[in-house]
Amino acid sequence: MSVLVLGCLWVVAATIVALLPMRYQFIPGFALLLAAPVLLWMVGREWGWLPLLLALAAFISMFRKPLRYLTLRALGRSRDQAMGRTPEGTP
Repeated sequence: MSVLVLGCLWVVAATIVALLPMRYQFIPGFALLLAAPVLLWMVGREWGWLPLLLALAAFISMFRKPLRYLTLRALGRSRDQAMGRTPEGTP
């Protein structure tokens, strides 16, 4: 199966997951998040670095909040800090 077809299927799957209620988005969204680096690598291998950068920008745009959360958690921030919450009584 070509990378173009796989990319289109990934986009359709992401659109369908986005239409689900939030409580049902976590597991399929996480699967899409894990599949994206493989798909991005395949795009870069087949078409080069410019399409790879465009696909990477689209991926980061779609998954900016989960990526931010996972990055902050990996850096040792608390769950509340990673989600952008502040303790009560502080601005």
